[in-house]
Amino acid sequence: MQKKTLSDITIQGKRVLMRVDFNVPLDGNKEITDDKRIVEALPSIRKVLDNGGRLILMSHLGRPKGKVNPDYSLNPVALRLSELIDTPVIMAGDCIGTEVMQQALALQDGEVLLLENLRFHPEEEANDPEFSRELASLGEIYVNDAFGTAHRAHASTEGITHFVQTAVAGYLIEKELMYLGKALQSPERPFVAILGGSKISGKIDVLDNLFSKVDTVLVGGAMVFTFFKAQGLETGRSLVEDNKTELALELLAKAKSMGVRLILPEDVMAAPEISPDAPFHAVSVDQLAENEMGVDIGPKTVETYRKEILGAKTVLWNGPMGVFEIDNFASGTIAVAEALAAATAEGATTIIGGGDSAAAVAKAGLADRMTHISTGGGASLEFLEGKELPGIAALNG
Repeated sequence: MQKKTLSDITIQGKRVLMRVDFNVPLDGNKEITDDKRIVEALPSIRKVLDNGGRLILMSHLGRPKGKVNPDYSLNPVALRLSELIDTPVIMAGDCIGTEVMQQALALQDGEVLLLENLRFHPEEEANDPEFSRELASLGEIYVNDAFGTAHRAHASTEGITHFVQTAVAGYLIEKELMYLGKALQSPERPFVAILGGSKISGKIDVLDNLFSKVDTVLVGGAMVFTFFKAQGLETGRSLVEDNKTELALELLAKAKSMGVRLILPEDVMAAPEISPDAPFHAVSVDQLAENEMGVDIGPKTVETYRKEILGAKTVLWNGPMGVFEIDNFASGTIAVAEALAAATAEGATTIIGGGDSAAAVAKAGLADRMTHISTGGGASLEFLEGKELPGIAALNG
């Protein structure tokens, strides 16, 4: 996906309208609890300011359902951003309208204006052309650097591009496309994909697309029990998609016919319930009792998966190995994160597909030891499925 980027255009003296993903978590006092998404946008922001551009930033925050709701104001973001870039950030009262237009036109080189939450208007998610046109009129150049929303055709990601001549990718999107794109198009081999999560149904398209690209797939999470049920094993109280057992068998057969090693756990951690106080122990996958459920991969599987990861040159991980939110059931997921960190140190390219996997790597304290952590869970998943992302497809090629 060759798209023009910030590096390909002249910014000096121009109003640059940039879509960023400032959808950060806030606590009860409206304090930002994790500013990673703001920090990720800084390279693009600094590029515009250092090159004498007049920067207008726009983002959504939370789900205000198309209504103005002070709980979802971007005010706390404006404060944090001004600290990070050591420059005042002007906070707009809205994202469209006469007053906002006046603020945009009054900007001087190197100044920053942050628009209020786009989703205070229902037209944003509806991709309304008139709303898109109004947003576009604020700037002379459009930059999309919000990978986390690139899979949504919203006014600020797709609609707006119909009303501007110059629409380019920011550095964050460029980085995402570089790592995810290279993994899918020309990976260094062996290429190992690790897929976890609770349901096969959420990962069918990913598996389907990856079979033609990877050498090995390591499977974890509750979705393994649908494979086990399909093979006639006792799955106890584990989460199983009964209507997907045929599909599980088809996937196993397809992997085999395409020469892909699809590896399932040989042992799991079993517990009577999902609770921090529940007793748990390792059992072979053919020994799970009917009153127990699998909550993580077991120690033998951890060792097998670790060897596979350490033998790889490219590793892509999407989805945890177990119920990692509970510490007792997190050891498999953390062991995979540690193996990825070790593989990175040995020169492998390791890519974490956002969402729960990114949270797991952060929980293990290993985020800075991965090659790339995607900032968009849903967007990276759709990219891995081989789908076109409307927010990226709409940019200048």
